[in-house]
Amino acid sequence: MFPPKKDFPTRAEVLSSIPEDCFKKDTGKSMFYAAISTLMTFGCGVLGYLYIPLSLNFWPVWLAYAAVTGTIATGCWVVAHECGHNAFSDNRFIQDLVGYTLHSLLLVPYFSWQRSHAVHHSRTNHLTEGETHVPYIKGERKGTLNLNLHDSIGEGPFAFVQLFAHLIFGWPAYLLTGATGGSARGITNHFLPMINSGPVELFPGSWKNKVWWSDVGVAGVCVVLASLLSQVGLSTVAALYFGPYMFVNVWLVLYTWLQHTDTDVPHLASSEWSYIKGAFLTIDRPYGALFDFLHHRIGSTHVAHHVECAIPHYNALKATDSLKAQFPSLYLYDSTPIASALWRVASKCVAVEQRDTGRDILWTFSDKKSPLHSTAASNSIA
Repeated sequence: MFPPKKDFPTRAEVLSSIPEDCFKKDTGKSMFYAAISTLMTFGCGVLGYLYIPLSLNFWPVWLAYAAVTGTIATGCWVVAHECGHNAFSDNRFIQDLVGYTLHSLLLVPYFSWQRSHAVHHSRTNHLTEGETHVPYIKGERKGTLNLNLHDSIGEGPFAFVQLFAHLIFGWPAYLLTGATGGSARGITNHFLPMINSGPVELFPGSWKNKVWWSDVGVAGVCVVLASLLSQVGLSTVAALYFGPYMFVNVWLVLYTWLQHTDTDVPHLASSEWSYIKGAFLTIDRPYGALFDFLHHRIGSTHVAHHVECAIPHYNALKATDSLKAQFPSLYLYDSTPIASALWRVASKCVAVEQRDTGRDILWTFSDKKSPLHSTAASNSIA
């Protein structure tokens, strides 16, 4: 059983266990990683433009180009994400300039997402106030619809529907409607801050102006794309830009989904939720050396990132090792291969229901696998 809130260390106690040098930002090193991801992405685009014929006969090659380039460009997305967390540089102008530029190029509203993602971190695995991948609840309308669909078409087809909906439409649906966000904010929009159907504002006060400034960056990139479209045609722009763009979105949703969802990882009501408990409900997974390099360890050191999001990615492995050593019964790592874990989550994470009462109350998915274990192999959270 995952410990109740009162048995958790405080956030200050957890942070004090991490070596002090993990928190130090090196602007030069951050710029180096940003340059690597950017140059590799740009290089792929140039090679595709020069050497792949724009013909239907070469669609498998263009699909491979989209997969490779989008996978590499996800590194740019992660760098911009780090800028939004104040983990890139102590120079805020440089940090926001890099983050704003890279996210705008990927059609991400930088400041809007910075705010919503900060809310996600501040309410990780909160049942109603979480901001992404908040599960449906058994007995409520969406939970009932999901369970009925699962039962009517079967687990395999349900998993395919989930994978297609999440990986293809999940990111734009989140930006435009707040899909998978908690009920506290209802329907939201990252481009139009006045759209907010819930009782809690996603973009309060001065954040509304920052949303408009984010729109300027995305609109500017859209103008450039429209100009290119008029000069070289839709097929060229679609092949060179929008193919990789779709794969960036797939990677983004895949990471976030698997970082915070599994059949035995609980979500918490307010009475049992705390910042540090939510942070330790994040899951590290084995993405392998190649993806760790390309994506700056966003999936394999994410627990440390949720404990303190201002830790630069190049210090996150050391911080992770410290958390493993200091809190072996709380740190979660699932060694399941990514493809298998993704299928399990898509097929079995349908809706959560309440388990236990009082201080032991948890909300977990109805269909459970064998328990996740901590690095000490002693922390069953199912």
